[in-house]
Amino acid sequence: MKNYLKSLTFWKTVGTIIITAGIYVTYVRFAKGLGGTTNLSDEFPWGLWIGFDILCGVGLAAGGFTLAAIVHIFHIKRFEPILRPTILTAFLGYLLVIVALLYDLGRPLQIWHAIIMWNPHSVMFEVAWCVMLYTAVLALEFSPVVLEKFNMTRTLKVFKRITLPLIIIGVLLSTLHQSSLGSLYLIVPEKLYPLWYTPYLPVFFFFSAIAVGCAMIIFESFLSARAFKKGLELHLLADIARASVVILAAYLTMKIMDLIDRSTISLLFLPRMETYLYWLEIVVGVVAPLFLLSLLKVRQYHNGLFFSAVMIILGFILNRMNISITGMEAWAGLSYFPTWMEITVTMAIVTVGFIIFRLAAKYLPLFTHEYETQTLKPILDLDEDLQLISQPNYQSETHPFGRIIP
Repeated sequence: MKNYLKSLTFWKTVGTIIITAGIYVTYVRFAKGLGGTTNLSDEFPWGLWIGFDILCGVGLAAGGFTLAAIVHIFHIKRFEPILRPTILTAFLGYLLVIVALLYDLGRPLQIWHAIIMWNPHSVMFEVAWCVMLYTAVLALEFSPVVLEKFNMTRTLKVFKRITLPLIIIGVLLSTLHQSSLGSLYLIVPEKLYPLWYTPYLPVFFFFSAIAVGCAMIIFESFLSARAFKKGLELHLLADIARASVVILAAYLTMKIMDLIDRSTISLLFLPRMETYLYWLEIVVGVVAPLFLLSLLKVRQYHNGLFFSAVMIILGFILNRMNISITGMEAWAGLSYFPTWMEITVTMAIVTVGFIIFRLAAKYLPLFTHEYETQTLKPILDLDEDLQLISQPNYQSETHPFGRIIP
């Protein structure tokens, strides 16, 4: 215990507090039910645990099937150095989505009913099966890392032979349930605000998931480089950013065409909360990163690449929260805001994900394929920049988004 206290850092302290609070709220949730811990009601049954923990959690894990398809199906092997941590991020994302679902279900012990009580006409049934199967696929995709750790070479050879079929199955399952999450809201045309309701919701959910999957690859790579002192494959991340530009451009074009087709352009100028949040979602999550990442200089610099990815992630979260909460409030006739217990559970789940990732990076060969690149320099290292610029013979190129790798 004394050694643990001596090793406590700021983030370890914060994590300990969040996990402790999460354990307490978990007890209250399962002892008193949803009514004792949430602001949910019959008029507003889906809140933060669905909007963020489920809809955002599944989407933020989309980098796994995206990069796996690039490496194994399209045989672009140069992206292999960043594949393992991306698969781990996706695997943890899906596991934590399942954990979050246990909190939201009124009868969590009956979560297994979808396995034996089939309803092929239900979108939720399809999502449940796809999530279960894809989580199993991700576990198999990540298993070579564990097998390497324990030198299980024979079993490892077997898994390498079935890698391609697993990847193909994973891509199919991901495509199905990433779009089907949008299909959940097709049954409420009179309830969801018109700026977000569209027959193309499944398509928008799929495209936005691919975009945020690319952003998460960049985001995770930067955090891993700083936390574990690993090399940053900046040239690979720049290529991922180029793909993001194409996806964001297609997504924005489809959104504009959809608004025109449904004659809802006028809603963009109504002075109400839905309008402001819709504009925020589009500008922050689509327009701004699309413009920035289309510039070569931004893609080549640490800060520009990182903050553009963060904007895509924030825009994605805003989109899912707007659809699940903001867009439903007008119909419900009430305003929903999560209780501190709902927020605590969400923070605890995210914290557990960071802790497991750190332990996996420490004890498993997670970065065995990384290139010998320079360790990531601190983002926004203003003191060093000012010292360089103040030198009389300073001739290096500068940029508002940071420094290029020397």
